[in-house]
Amino acid sequence: MSKANWEVNLCWVKAHAGIMGNELADTLAKKAAKNESLPVEYNRIPKRVVTRELEESVRKWLRNWTQTNKGSTTKEYFPNVGERLKMKLNLTKLHGNSNRT
Repeated sequence: MSKANWEVNLCWVKAHAGIMGNELADTLAKKAAKNESLPVEYNRIPKRVVTRELEESVRKWLRNWTQTNKGSTTKEYFPNVGERLKMKLNLTKLHGNSNRT
């Protein structure tokens, strides 16, 4: 995606509590998802470009995951991010709250 001057960085953020950029991104994403008048733009990017960028992002993520000392509790559950990405997690709805999954 360098042709479009895009750079995608993924990082782990502890919840959303108090992180202004993350809260803003969440708010804007929800607003955009509900706005039916927005044109669909994702179909202008070739699938192979998106796939290549995602694969590179996963490689960077894996490298960072193995090199960091942070997230030790999470690493106990998912010591290998590559294996975690292959897992299929079955999500269940919480009883008494139909808004959460």
